[in-house]
Amino acid sequence: MERIIESTMYASRWLLAPIYMGLSLAVLLLGIKFFQEAIHIFPLVLSMKESDLVLVILSLVDMALVGGLLVMVMLSGYENFVSAIDLKEGQEKLSWLGKLDSGSLKQKVAASIVAISSIHLLKAFMAAQEIANDKLMWYVIIHITFVLSALGMAYVDNMNKH
Repeated sequence: MERIIESTMYASRWLLAPIYMGLSLAVLLLGIKFFQEAIHIFPLVLSMKESDLVLVILSLVDMALVGGLLVMVMLSGYENFVSAIDLKEGQEKLSWLGKLDSGSLKQKVAASIVAISSIHLLKAFMAAQEIANDKLMWYVIIHITFVLSALGMAYVDNMNKH
C-alpha cells in the first residue's frame, strides 16, 4: 500500500507539465504584445517627446525581463520538479539549465522582480508630474519591500548553505 501511494505521489509531478507548457503560451502572448507596442510606436517616433519614447522603451525592456523570467521559471521548474530536459548531442543548451535548484531559482525570480519593479519605479518618476505624491511614495515603499525581501531570501539561502 505504501509503495502504491509513494509511486502515485511521485508520478503526480507530471501534473505540473501542463502548467509549464502554459507558461510557454504566456511567453508567446507577451511576445505578441511586445511587437504590437513596437510596431505601434514606429509611426509616432519622430513626433513624440524623448521622455515618452524612453517610457515606451522601458515598457519593452520590462516585457523582455518578464519573458526571461517566464522562460527561467518554466525550464528550471520543469527540470527541478518534473523531469530532466534531455537535449540531443551538439544541440545548444542554456548554460544555467540544470544548475538552478529551487533556492537559486527563488533568488533569480526575486532579482528579476526587483529589476522589473525598478523599471516601473523609473517610469513613475519620469511621469512624476502626473502622479500624486502619495502614490509615488507607495511605489517607493513597494519597491523597497521587494528589495528587502530579495536581500532577506539571499541571506537566508546563504545561511542554509553554511
